[in-house]
Amino acid sequence: MVKLYGFSGSTCTRLVALICKEKNVPYELTSVNLAKGEQKAASHTAIQPFGQVPYIDDDGFILYESRAIARYLSKKYPNQGTSLTTSDPKAEALFEQAASIEIFNFSVIVAPIVGEKVFKPRRGLQPDEARVTELLASLQSKMDAYEVILSKQKYLAGDSVTLADLYHLPYGTAFYGLGGSFAEVFDSRPSLLRWWKDISSRPAWLAVKDGA
Repeated sequence: MVKLYGFSGSTCTRLVALICKEKNVPYELTSVNLAKGEQKAASHTAIQPFGQVPYIDDDGFILYESRAIARYLSKKYPNQGTSLTTSDPKAEALFEQAASIEIFNFSVIVAPIVGEKVFKPRRGLQPDEARVTELLASLQSKMDAYEVILSKQKYLAGDSVTLADLYHLPYGTAFYGLGGSFAEVFDSRPSLLRWWKDISSRPAWLAVKDGA
């Protein structure tokens, strides 16, 4: 059984839990309480030197960074659960392309918005609305490009779901849940919305959406 060290509600911990669910890999969550700063404790940073969550212990193999963990689990269990990666060179290249799209055209914009609108208020801080407005404006053209891609194929890397699609779920769900002009980013683009409804209704995500 994979030992998952993280915080149940954290975006990255839930991403790893999601992949475990998709791959039918049992895991045991050991809580690292972010509110108490346990991720900065010496015992934690001795393993995860950046003081972040999550990391896994897979029978003595230690790995951190949620996307790296996702790829590892997908590669280790290629014929178990949902197929999320491939060994075909062309399909793998399209997956890598889609994974880059997610990082540089989605997460780098959506994660700071969620940080301002969700995480700051939880800590009793006021969001920087000017920054949110600027980020939201920059997201529009990126989602126009998503609309073009998804009007031609079912998922970002082709017609099969991959890790690149699932990487969007933790921050994307928080972003879409803000409603209003934030949800409208998806709602106003039919192919994007069709894709979002598809991936966000997957049973594996529903199982961990509210906590790993």
